[in-house]
Amino acid sequence: MEVERTALPGIGLRHEFFTEKGQHAAVISHVSGRRDIVIYKLHDPDTVLATLSLSPDEANGVAELLGTARIVERLADLQRQVAGLSTVQIPIIAGSPFDGRTLGDTQTRTRTGASIVAVIRAGAILGSPAPDFVFHPGDLVVVVGTAEATQAATTLFAQG
Repeated sequence: MEVERTALPGIGLRHEFFTEKGQHAAVISHVSGRRDIVIYKLHDPDTVLATLSLSPDEANGVAELLGTARIVERLADLQRQVAGLSTVQIPIIAGSPFDGRTLGDTQTRTRTGASIVAVIRAGAILGSPAPDFVFHPGDLVVVVGTAEATQAATTLFAQG
């Protein structure tokens, strides 16, 4: 998809695009953090059909919703392309060895050979968490590696 970026002095940025079906839309990012999703009338770029205004938190929520499917699709594609690659979701439960501890504390890559590629928290995917990311009960840790490595990571998160 082609996106045309236009600076709007004193307002922010407009990212304008057309969908495969020819629909014309834009996302306006205001300097305040607010985001507007604008839908234009077909074949009339000067007539706005609808505007959805989102607070910064709402915009982040929508971005996470849209990004969630992309991450899951990419992992599934990667798994199909690479023989021997496994993906598992490991739950963090209250009282587990890494409840309240950081990703860096796990040393998952060093200890198991598996990689933590995301954490699912409250339905939102947090991709590529940093080493200082703190795990909480209810988190699902998305781990990628060989079957042996992902099994070792599952054991690591269960036993410490």
